[in-house]
Amino acid sequence: MASPRLFSTCHQPPFLPPSPQRFVKSPAKRRPIRSALQFNRKPQLAGETPRIVVITSGKGGVGKTTTTANVGLSLARYGFSVVAIDADIGLRNLDLLLGLENRVNYTVVEVLNGDCRLDQALVRDKRWSNFELLCISKPRSKLPIGFGGKALEWLVEALKSRPEGSPDFIIIDCPAGIDAGFITAITPANEAVLVTTPDITALRDADRVIGLLECDGIRDIKMVVNRVRTDMIRGEDMMSVLDVQEMLGLSLLGVIPEDSEVIRSTNRGFPLVLNKPPTLAGLAFEQAAWRLVEQDSMKAVVVEEEPKKRGFFSFFGG
Repeated sequence: MASPRLFSTCHQPPFLPPSPQRFVKSPAKRRPIRSALQFNRKPQLAGETPRIVVITSGKGGVGKTTTTANVGLSLARYGFSVVAIDADIGLRNLDLLLGLENRVNYTVVEVLNGDCRLDQALVRDKRWSNFELLCISKPRSKLPIGFGGKALEWLVEALKSRPEGSPDFIIIDCPAGIDAGFITAITPANEAVLVTTPDITALRDADRVIGLLECDGIRDIKMVVNRVRTDMIRGEDMMSVLDVQEMLGLSLLGVIPEDSEVIRSTNRGFPLVLNKPPTLAGLAFEQAAWRLVEQDSMKAVVVEEEPKKRGFFSFFGG
């Protein structure tokens, strides 16, 4: 019996360059497959700009910062202007994953103290000039006592009214936990991306975070399931993506397979989506970014491996 295939119900694959070599056979002549070429376009931005998206999880170590870096750069590669805010006050890491740690000279603390302008605290990526990073504080620095959700809302309003124009996306990398840092990070957001892994501890924390987001008025919540291993799902040692979706009841933005290249890219400060050739995880992040732009979602499809077996496992879409 043929091995099970990978299925997808998502209607928006990633933005790919034209491939004139793709043809179908025809009795009369060769014709390009239109379905393979119709997605060679910039994704259509849905919703009002700027889109203010907080990326959160509750549990630490599930891949929030990795998701922020890769989705943010994917949005920039699609042609949208992006400002990524590292809202982790004490343990910031987004600058490391982006390879910008040596260029962060000023932070929001200096802006609030009047020591620099907002444009001086924004770090523009050299690879994609429409992507900018903004850190709230430096490691071991002391924040003003009054810093909180209101200060972050002021910061977002300042980004909206910049002379060079408002960004299309403001992405906030939320710290782990549900304490004051979490409350501060979600205050200005109007939509959220919840990152989780298919293990019970991450899911319990994710369920708690969903309730807090909804209490704060954020109803547009989508989910990214990270570090998925189909071999463990097949052996019933890991929950399937469909099980995770049924437990949390969220729309699925993307599924990221386990990939050893994540560690290499983190240590190099070179996000996965910039790799050539691309990795599976990098492609999955690009697809998640595409769905975020068009406010689309995907579905996990359950496929029976063999008729004689009673077990099922889910595959994820591309």
